[in-house]
Amino acid sequence: MSKFRPSVALPLLAMLPLSIALAQSPATTSTPGAAVSPQGALVDSAYPGTMVLTVDATDVARRVLHVRQQIPVSAGQLTLLFPKWIPGKHRPDGPINKLAGLEVSANGQPLAWKRDPLDVYAFKLEVPAGVSSLDVRFDMLTPTAGNEGRVVMTHDMLNVQWGTVALYPSGYQAGNIAVTPSLVLPSGWQAGTALELQQRQGDTLRYGTVSFEVLQDSPVYAGRHFKRVDLDPGADTPVMLDIVADAPKYLEYDEEQIEAHRALVDQAYKLFDSKHYDHYDFLLSLSDRMGGQGLEHHRSSENGVKPGYFSDWDSSVAARDLLPHEFVHSWNGKFRRPAGLATPNFHVPMDGSLLWVYEGQTQYWGMVLAARSGLWDKDDALGALALVASTYATDRPGLDWRNVQDTTYDPVISARRPQPYRSYQMSEDYYNAGALVWLAVDAKLRELSNGRRSLDDFASAFFGVDDGSWEVKPYVFEDVVAALNGVEQHDWATFLRSRLDANAPPLDGLAASGWKLVYRDEPSDYHKGVLSSRKAADYTASLGMVVSKKNGEAGSVRWDGPAFNAGIAPGSTLLAVNGYAFDTGLLDEAIKAAKADGTPIELVVKHGEVVKTVTLDYRGGLKYPHLERIEGSKDRLGEILQPL
Repeated sequence: MSKFRPSVALPLLAMLPLSIALAQSPATTSTPGAAVSPQGALVDSAYPGTMVLTVDATDVARRVLHVRQQIPVSAGQLTLLFPKWIPGKHRPDGPINKLAGLEVSANGQPLAWKRDPLDVYAFKLEVPAGVSSLDVRFDMLTPTAGNEGRVVMTHDMLNVQWGTVALYPSGYQAGNIAVTPSLVLPSGWQAGTALELQQRQGDTLRYGTVSFEVLQDSPVYAGRHFKRVDLDPGADTPVMLDIVADAPKYLEYDEEQIEAHRALVDQAYKLFDSKHYDHYDFLLSLSDRMGGQGLEHHRSSENGVKPGYFSDWDSSVAARDLLPHEFVHSWNGKFRRPAGLATPNFHVPMDGSLLWVYEGQTQYWGMVLAARSGLWDKDDALGALALVASTYATDRPGLDWRNVQDTTYDPVISARRPQPYRSYQMSEDYYNAGALVWLAVDAKLRELSNGRRSLDDFASAFFGVDDGSWEVKPYVFEDVVAALNGVEQHDWATFLRSRLDANAPPLDGLAASGWKLVYRDEPSDYHKGVLSSRKAADYTASLGMVVSKKNGEAGSVRWDGPAFNAGIAPGSTLLAVNGYAFDTGLLDEAIKAAKADGTPIELVVKHGEVVKTVTLDYRGGLKYPHLERIEGSKDRLGEILQPL
């Protein structure tokens, strides 16, 4: 998605009900290729000729990408499209608002274009007789500040997403349009991408001809401070870690850290028993200046984390399942893809009804592979899963009116904009609630087979088919059920639907795995690392809010929790605790005192122009989620987290 991957760290996530089996819904019967473009039926043949695309990325001071295209055409009416439905984002948010200065000419003469009033991503024009090629120029005005969108250009690095710097002719499948791309970089910069570099002349990089679909799926990370690390030395199918950083010091790492990333590759291969690429590049930015990111691609992934990923390893713990998550997407999401997301071009609307498989199972495998590879230790994995479980045990009143299945529409409903009451509105809970569903599936498979089979077997059978093939292999709900039955016979359709469509959290997988959620008065080490990196205090399970340590602002407030019931809203600033200037340490002590002797918790709160004093009716003490073994039960979760 920009790949929004809801954090497993702070409880800011979601779920809902339907009693009709997905097998009876339109989402499960959609057929790949059956979609029709709003511009008409798509031609299933190669577009005549090859587009030439040149992107000048040297204007980093003003953060502008200058684009020039040559598009082969024939006389008559033509519609050029700007990519709208970007794979991995699951919503129509191609940044058309940042395209400016569009000029179209032919044989040196300007041609008039007109935007479609009912489809602002479409530009219509008439190609005169005798014209065989159009010259198209425009600028992509990338964000200069975070409130304008994700920053993709800084003084030291940039992220080129080709789907934001190209137009393409309507009426054709993106895989049938050939394009030859080039990229002009600032002097001396280096770049990482899944594209094949044909030639570098000075700072101009010329890549081989690919389809427009492959081009969009092959972004570039480039920078002044760059390092490339081989994660599978000597392999016939290379896997590289391409790192750009704000400063050279952030490129330094310990060999032990790299070995964990190499183990990630090894564990993924053992899990999926296949590769669906000829090479793979983890594109990793270590930056406070370029926007964070997590977006999957078939032969690469875009990953943006804080600069201390290596240099402050302990505090980066919550970021260390990002690469596992995005790597899994090469199998789940890119090679095997829900039929409703396997659209023929970037103008056909997407159906995300199976995002609980695409993202939910990937979220599950991301956590499991982080543990199996050593990017997390077992306690980190338990701490992360405890936070996820706690979200659904205490922080999702939205489940009273929604379910997990309904949240698969959230990329379109909320477009990833901030939500005032996320616990009540819910937001893309198919990620973490989806992961809990797949934990339940894994535990059930292990129970039914007496430990002989597991979700690992499903992963190998479902995602490991056609080893070496890159061709997208779509699936529907029935395919998932059939594959599970191929591992172990059970009524999997009912098992899945009863959790996805319920007004209840899918927490049963925890107990089935031999663990239970408990609360203690100290955060886990994983939780501490998360809070340290975010400079926040998490009172979600107690007062029902998360508070910034920097300025006392309540970043989230749990609907119908103690803080909410006292009249505290998200965006409120806590000014004082029991008569003293606000400090999270003082609030901790006030919570302890309220538990010990019933002393009220009195807060002075400012929200907008209003300042008021509120009293919180809470005496439960500090509460932080942990997982604890169920005595006498089988430790299936421990088995799941063991390296293969």
